[in-house]
Amino acid sequence: MENNNVILIGMPTSGKSTVGVILAKLMGMDFVDTDLLIQKREHRKLSRIIEEDGLEGFLNIENTICREVNLENTVIATGGSVVYGKEGMEHLKSIGRIIYLDIDYKTLQKRLHHVKQRGVVLKPGQTIKELYDERVTLYNKYADIVLSEEGQGIEETVQKCVEALQKNSL
Repeated sequence: MENNNVILIGMPTSGKSTVGVILAKLMGMDFVDTDLLIQKREHRKLSRIIEEDGLEGFLNIENTICREVNLENTVIATGGSVVYGKEGMEHLKSIGRIIYLDIDYKTLQKRLHHVKQRGVVLKPGQTIKELYDERVTLYNKYADIVLSEEGQGIEETVQKCVEALQKNSL
């Protein structure tokens, strides 16, 4: 299998799905959102999976789905918690280039409102700031390309993705 996919990682609200759809159109690629793959396979919304199976149950499902993704020439938008699944992340890294859409904490605070409905994975008692700090380290660990979205709109972010991919083409 070729590793010609583009995998988008980052915090919830960083624009992975929105940027992914536009990027796929611009680059003549397919688009897949792993959150939708999870919902389709489980026949439940993410928030319900977390509610019924707990945090660990959800993370196991997400890791399994990402480990089994078998695509080519596809932009793959992942859930924000994907970086907790070592096997899933290693597989994704083996099939494509990983772009971390980096938003600062202040932007996350402004954008993130309905944490529970969005299916955001928070440990009991964990604050959004603690979640942010924990994940940023993991996003940087797995990223091939890090793009700061500070002061950028969707179009600028997509353009930065295209340029970074051209610059870092295999």
